[in-house]
Parts: sequence; structure tokens; C-alpha cells
Amino acid sequence: MTQETRAFQAEVQQVLNLVIHSLYSNKEIFLRELISNASDALDKLRFEAISQPELLAGDPALKIEIETDETAKTLTIRDNGIGMGFDEVVENIGTIARSGTRKFLESLSGDARKDAQLIGQFGVGFYSAFIVADKVTLTTRRAGADASEGVRWESDGKGEYQVDAIEHAPRGTEIVLHLKPEEAEFLASWRLRSLINKFSEHIAFPIRMRGVAEEEGKQAEFETVNQASALWVRPKSELKDEDYQGFFKHLTHGDGEALTYTHNRVEGSQSYVTLLYVPAKAPFDLFGAQRDERHGLKLYVKRVFIMDAAEQLLPSYLRFVRGVVDSDDLPLNVSRELLQDHKLTQQIRAAVIKRTLDMLEKLAQDDAEKYAKFYEEYGQVLKEGLTEDFANRERIAKLLRFASTSTTGPAPTVSLADYLARLRPNQTAIYYITAESHLAARHSPHLEQFAGKGVEVLLASDRIDEWALSYVHEFDGKPFVSVAKGDVDLAAIDDLPGANKPESVELPEGLADRVKSALGDKVKAVRGSSRLRDSAAVLVVDKHELSLHTQRLLKQAGQAAGAGAPNLELNPSHPLTLRLQNETDEQRFGDLARLVFEQAVLSEGGQLEDPSGFVRRLNTLMFG
Repeated sequence: MTQETRAFQAEVQQVLNLVIHSLYSNKEIFLRELISNASDALDKLRFEAISQPELLAGDPALKIEIETDETAKTLTIRDNGIGMGFDEVVENIGTIARSGTRKFLESLSGDARKDAQLIGQFGVGFYSAFIVADKVTLTTRRAGADASEGVRWESDGKGEYQVDAIEHAPRGTEIVLHLKPEEAEFLASWRLRSLINKFSEHIAFPIRMRGVAEEEGKQAEFETVNQASALWVRPKSELKDEDYQGFFKHLTHGDGEALTYTHNRVEGSQSYVTLLYVPAKAPFDLFGAQRDERHGLKLYVKRVFIMDAAEQLLPSYLRFVRGVVDSDDLPLNVSRELLQDHKLTQQIRAAVIKRTLDMLEKLAQDDAEKYAKFYEEYGQVLKEGLTEDFANRERIAKLLRFASTSTTGPAPTVSLADYLARLRPNQTAIYYITAESHLAARHSPHLEQFAGKGVEVLLASDRIDEWALSYVHEFDGKPFVSVAKGDVDLAAIDDLPGANKPESVELPEGLADRVKSALGDKVKAVRGSSRLRDSAAVLVVDKHELSLHTQRLLKQAGQAAGAGAPNLELNPSHPLTLRLQNETDEQRFGDLARLVFEQAVLSEGGQLEDPSGFVRRLNTLMFG
């Protein structure tokens, strides 16, 4: 086959430009990325060789080798792993075959450190070679393929690449970086060794470099420069925080650190090791529909890599956890389908959940500041566990945090235990409100009665809140009650001294019927309100109906809310109520009733069906 010249996919060229220019200040990560890719290739070969041992023919010792040539100014990284065929080279390097490409590019911020993390998460680490090289030559042959099926790929990273089929005897992949003149530091053996020690000490395969030749004119032998053992099987007493953090960076292909981690070994009827991390920053696609292959837990069996993203071992609400599970008892030929049904899977899954929740509880107890960072990144995902994991619902509820009427600002800092410690005498429930935003919740008219009695209300403004809280009927014996639904009886709780207490909750005779007639089917009923102290009106749904906030979310999603009209509660003491009572002109009465109703809609964070009509009625009533 003659050499082909092809253009990079447009998105690849964008990524190349971003990698080369955005990450230059952190250029040494290229070595970590290329070594990690080589390690992945060795893992894949070792797995495939379980059923096809002939793939290792003649070269069973899996390894990574690094060499330099000071004369040619090249740095070479080679592995004897799975290798690639022609089509794989074109697909994996010439294109980015992922639906999230556009979202990834839009997520880049221009901040080199943050973008380094994103680039690793997205799996385009190969392109980091162009940070230090003005030309990259890749030669590869897939394990099991004939020597005539080798592939050579070359590019200067400026828009095009050349690819052709070649004769190539060695199995695996060799990458030659033709270094830019200013990057000669990466030809120095001591510099490369220090970077391997910093970034790749935890790689489970030997990383080999040439030592010093014992005799002049004789080529030095290769020697292993890393531990070359799986970090998770080493005793915890031997490992330091930097060891764990270094391995985390390898797992995530990023530059950020883990917020917390836990390392555990189970021995007995079954034996396995878990090493679990919580990244300090959430991935850009945390709420994406597809699970990325670099996300979740890597599954090993007896130190042999089996699969990425073993979702059977990790529930969806803990999908932010990264790490390794290594079992001594699962079969080496286990597939995703077999894993789903294997009797050991549920035991390991339960252990992973327990260890993760233990880790989060310890973080919350020992370091409130770090836990606040965790909750800012993952609080919404954790709440999904209330709907998914009945067995651990109480433990998850203890980990929840809320803003409340007793705190300032929108930060969710109040635990349910904190809330219960502040209950007012005779208070029998945990009260909460859901709303479009924190400010809409904090300024809701529904809170006026609670403020007058000094009763704390949890302010829930995440989109998931009402759905998630509907699965938690009580906590420590106290039921959850929405302040915006049904009748809320606080008569047993004393008002605070000086509170603005309404004289009566009864409307003047006949007013409720007049307002209901004017509003028609916009409201189910009109009644006096015990909730209100300062506002004129508020909308209330029945106890078992969806809140108006949730009805709006469903409508925005194109789903029928399936709820009836709300009830309109009026404040008997408010001047607008008195003006309604005294209005004899039915046209003006109707306009005024509509105006009061629309004010209540706006105070709920809702949208008016006829905004211009609202403005017209307001101007008419203000100016005649």
C-alpha cells in the first residue's frame, strides 16, 4: 500500500491546538500520558492472552521501554502490548469517535491546570506528545497479526498525517518523539527518571531504561526504573499520600488530586482489594447519558486487568468514585454479562457502597471544609441514592446538606442532625420548601408563618430535590413536610415575641366566592391563610400533589404534570384583601383579583401566561 496523507478530523485539530498551546506550562505530563497509554495496551494484551495465549508468542515478558538518541534528538517510548491495526490507528488517532467531543471542547476554560484534567478525562492524552515534539512517528502491529500488517503513522500536528502499511515484526507500539530544539531537557536520563518516579512509579509493568555501560563502546543494558507492582496490593504501611495521589492521576489521566480515598483488603470466604477515590473536581460529563470508559472502577482478577467502568460494582449515584477492585475469586474470563449474574458481584458491590459511605461519613466528621467541597461537586448526584438505594437511604440522608432559613447565603451546610438539634418546642416535623432558585426559596411567602414562630425551614433549590425528598418520608422519627402543600398546623408552637401575628384567618363573608368566580378554573378554591403575615396571597397545592415548582419542571421537559389547579390563599389583614372586599365595580374587581393571583404566581417563581395583560391591569389600577 502506498503512503496516504489524510487531514485530521476538525475536532482533532482543535484539540491539538488546545493541547499544544494551553498545556505548555505543564508540558511534562506528556510522558505520563504516553506511559499510561502503553500500560493500558499491556493490560489489554494480558487480558486477551487469557483465552488466546498464542498472542504472547515469543515475547511473554510485558514491559515498557524508554530510549533517547541525543544525536537524532528523539525520545522513544515502546511497549509490547496489544498494538493496533491500520483501521484502529486511523480511528484512534485521526479521529475522535465520541459523541461528547463538542461538549468537551466547550468545557475547556483556558486555565492550563483545569484543562489538563479535562483532556485526561476525555482520553486524548496521545496528543500531548506535540507539546514537546515537532514531529511524532508511531509504528505498531497488532498482537496476532502477520508481520506484513504493521502500520506507520507520522505527523507534525499541523493538520495532516501520513499513514501506510509496513513490514513490522515486533508486536506492540513504538512512539518516536522528534523533540523541538528547546525541549532537549527530555533527552537527559536523570530528567526522565525523575518524571517516571513522580508520575509513573505505580505502573504495574516494568518501565525500563538503559543504565550506564560498564565498558566503553558497549551498549548499556536495560534496567527497571519503577516498582513494577500493582500499588493496591502493596501494604498500606508502605504507602504514602503521594503514592496514592500519583496512582489517582494515572487512573484519571489528570493533574488534579483526590479529595479523599480508602484502601481496603478483604480476606476470608472471598478475597479482594478495593482502592476507592473521590476526585476533588467533578468530570465535565458527570450528568452525561453515556458512561465514559475512563470513569468508574477498573476491575482486575488476580492482578489481571479485566475491564474499565465495571458499572455492576458501582451504583449510578456513586458514579463519581474512581478506583480499582481486584478479586482473587472471580473467573479470569468474566464478561460484563457474566459479572451481572455472578454471585460474588453483589457482595463486592455491597462492600464498595459501604466503603464509600464510610469514607464520606469520615470526611464529613473530620473535615467540614473538605466535605463542603465534596458536596458542592457531587451533592446532586448523591441525592439520587435516596431514590435508588433503599438499604442505605438513612446513611445517605445523614450525608445530605441544605441551606436553610437559619443560615446566610446559598451554601448547603445544614445536616438533618443539625436541623433536629434546633427544633422548637412542640415541633413535630422537618419542614422544607422547593423552589427554582435559592432566592426564590428564601423569599417565598410560604415562610412567613415559620419566621414568626422561629421554625427553621430547609431551602431546597436543586432540580432533583422534590423528587429525591419524596423518597425520604422521615428522619430520626420526624416526618418531612413541605411548607407549600396542604394545611400546615403550627398552632402548638408559640410565636416569637413581637411577631406580626394575624388577627384572623377568616376572609370577609362572600369574598372567597367572588374571587373564585373572577378567576374561574385558574384556582381550585379560595380561602383565608394562616401562612401569611406580610404578603397578600400565596398558591398552595394539596398535600399529595406535585409542587408548582415540579409541575413547571415537568412542563419544561415536555411532560404533562397531571395536577389540578392550585388553591389561592389570601391574607385577611392585607390592604389588597381589604380593597378587594370594598370594590363594587365588577370589572375592576376582576382585574384586581387577577392581579393578586398573578402576584402569587410570580412569588412562586412561575411565569405568567399573559405578561402584557398583567402590566396593563397594574397600570390601570395604579393610575385609573
